[in-house]
Amino acid sequence: MFTGIVRERGRVVSFDGSRLVVEAPGTSAVVGDSVAISGVCLTVVSASPLAFDVVGETIERSTLGGLTAGDEVNVEPALRAGEPMGGHIVQGHVDGVGSLRGAADGLTWFDAPPEVLRYCVQKGSITVDGTSLTVAGLDDGGFAVALVPHTLEATTLGALEPGDAVNLEADVIAKYVERLTITP
Repeated sequence: MFTGIVRERGRVVSFDGSRLVVEAPGTSAVVGDSVAISGVCLTVVSASPLAFDVVGETIERSTLGGLTAGDEVNVEPALRAGEPMGGHIVQGHVDGVGSLRGAADGLTWFDAPPEVLRYCVQKGSITVDGTSLTVAGLDDGGFAVALVPHTLEATTLGALEPGDAVNLEADVIAKYVERLTITP
């Protein structure tokens, strides 16, 4: 489990389509640990530098397949018992890929597929490339968030350009509520 509080920006060393290597000197991990890379939960297979095996399912459901050497990624180690929660409950299971629409009136808008947008509510939680954010606006095609200067500096979100793809994870609580309230 993660919180969506990105601990550092890492840099892709290499990605051959199955093995992803990321330089993240501030992240300590051992083989078998879970680490979220741009919001995708991956298992560490080598700790120095961090390396992960990425399967086809992950490549199909996320933006990881497009990574190349030199790209920056958001890095968050798994939450450990006793640590502050900070953000919201994040699984690292990407629900869909969206894209940056642009900024207007102090808000940053993202286009989102219907399977993600259905779980978005005003003041609810959304994860964008592993970053826990609060929904500040909604329309038929996406959602808006207010990005504070710290978030823009500490994550990869500040470098996004309109049209750039992002990993989206809806609030898991909304998915459970839906499942419990709909009769099979």
